[in-house]
Amino acid sequence: MLIRQVRYDHPDAVKLNDQVQLEYAERYEDEGDVTPLDATMFVPPRGLYLIAYDTEGRPVATGGWRGQETNAENYRDGDAELKRMYVVPEARGLGLARRILAALEDDARAAGRIRMVLETGDKQPEAIALYRSTGYEPCEKFGHYRNHDSSRCFAKPLGHS
Repeated sequence: MLIRQVRYDHPDAVKLNDQVQLEYAERYEDEGDVTPLDATMFVPPRGLYLIAYDTEGRPVATGGWRGQETNAENYRDGDAELKRMYVVPEARGLGLARRILAALEDDARAAGRIRMVLETGDKQPEAIALYRSTGYEPCEKFGHYRNHDSSRCFAKPLGHS
């Protein structure tokens, strides 16, 4: 398995984003995640976007972080927001999400970010279990879906080593 840094608008990132959007639409019976995102949000040192490729060179997992500061959507100065964590169904259970998550946390910490935050939904129990098992705790709701009942927000202090 190879994890590569790519732009958020890279063709493989677009392909995986389309797949995760279909999964969101099925789970929530809506149009998917409509949080406004663009490629510039994931450009180092203010963010990072990663894709894991299998031994055949197929993109199988993705994730990124973008920097946030205090604003009307309840972010705080120094936040790194996790976005688009996704593993294709046939590659689940291999630890890819944990590897990408750890790499994103390390990068955000190195960039001076104070905490990693994420928003998921109540119809994604696998995601909630992953985040809870890696030290994330429920926090005040933030972001585009902060007023939605199904929204679940988590945070983890990054600390600095």
